[in-house]
Amino acid sequence: MSIRQACRTLSLSRTVFRYQPDTRRDEAVIQRLTEVAERYPRYGFENIFQVLSRQGHVWNHKRVHRTYCLLKLNFRRKGKQRLPVRNPAPLATPEALNQSWSIDFMHDTLVCGRRFRTFNVVDDFNREALAIEIDLNIPAQRVVRVLDRIVANRGYPRKIRIDNGLPSESTVFTQRAPAI
Repeated sequence: MSIRQACRTLSLSRTVFRYQPDTRRDEAVIQRLTEVAERYPRYGFENIFQVLSRQGHVWNHKRVHRTYCLLKLNFRRKGKQRLPVRNPAPLATPEALNQSWSIDFMHDTLVCGRRFRTFNVVDDFNREALAIEIDLNIPAQRVVRVLDRIVANRGYPRKIRIDNGLPSESTVFTQRAPAI
């Protein structure tokens, strides 16, 4: 079958069949798009096209968008960074008193709107509250005093578990800690 008959069968113009796109025409668009995208990495197509038009380029937005997509600039969106799945080891239950203490700070608000904090020390073996200190603020020296008071009555624990680490780095707490 000749090209003329095939084009007539498909209702296609012979000029469309023989058309070869001139890819060198888009070299200036590609160059300017990559420069603007590198300079403004957070800009999307709309903002990049505005920058190009302000620079005096009168390219059609459809042409610029086609080139933008060919350069794969439309896939620069970053997804959320997910935290890795954590499988924490189950907490070991102590078998005697003073093996493990848990320390935690809590806070709440009074009816009048004032906030108060509590410092709680719990023995993990029998869930006994060894101390609950309540005040508007609890500085590190006060925490040390409470722990010293408990140690004077019960002795030192083998370990102290703190849920989110130390609330503040204090030299008072580290200097008075005993060597076990």
